[in-house]
Amino acid sequence: MGELLKVEGLHVEVGEKEVLSGVNLEIGWGEVHALFGPNGSGKTTLICAIFGFEGYRITQGRVLFQGEDITHLTPYEKARRGLGLSFQRPPVIRGLKLKQLAEICAKQDGKLIEEYAKRLNLTEHLERELNVGFSGGEMKRAELFLLLLQDPLMVFLDEPESGVDLENIALVGQAINRLLGRKVEPESERPIKELLRERRKSALIITHTGHILDYVEADQGHVLLGGKIVCRGNPREILHTIKEYGYEECYRCFRR
Repeated sequence: MGELLKVEGLHVEVGEKEVLSGVNLEIGWGEVHALFGPNGSGKTTLICAIFGFEGYRITQGRVLFQGEDITHLTPYEKARRGLGLSFQRPPVIRGLKLKQLAEICAKQDGKLIEEYAKRLNLTEHLERELNVGFSGGEMKRAELFLLLLQDPLMVFLDEPESGVDLENIALVGQAINRLLGRKVEPESERPIKELLRERRKSALIITHTGHILDYVEADQGHVLLGGKIVCRGNPREILHTIKEYGYEECYRCFRR
């Protein structure tokens, strides 16, 4: 199917500091990639720059999505083209109920809202203000709930296991797999064309601990160091090396 997302030589400044200095990344249709890197290496900056959030200034390079240059489009325009995002720290919005935002994402499809809310144990949260008083696990489940309703072509998941306990991380993993069409319940009788369409979805998962990879299979891994992606390969092998030797080994390998 070829590439869905292509990042070419991306340089990004936050404030007066250059955080990314030439990131190159390609993600194909239906591929799931994992992005590793120490704290402060620019992983979240990469996602925010791709989405065009204020405060992340692209000084060089470009972002292509389905072959279209979307570098300087607004976040709203990018979302309309099929990009979705789960924040590491989801915003708390008072005065807006989870159900109200869900109705926008689902285009008023009440049955779909009820189905996904039940699957993610969020039925009792629908009438609550968005993320107000939610636990870490509830916030992550609410983010995935809205993404399932939005049904994007590609999702960016910023540390989906962050702040989630062991009981909830399995539920989060199941929701991500369902979102990507990676695993379908045996009792499903949906048309095969719909299942194939779902499996074309792609993802970039930022993970610090790697726990989410016990539940979601990644096709390729990357290490972000010094503002650049310095390593690509099997995500489990990369994670094993990081756990065994730390990121210092990645620095040594990069220098060689």
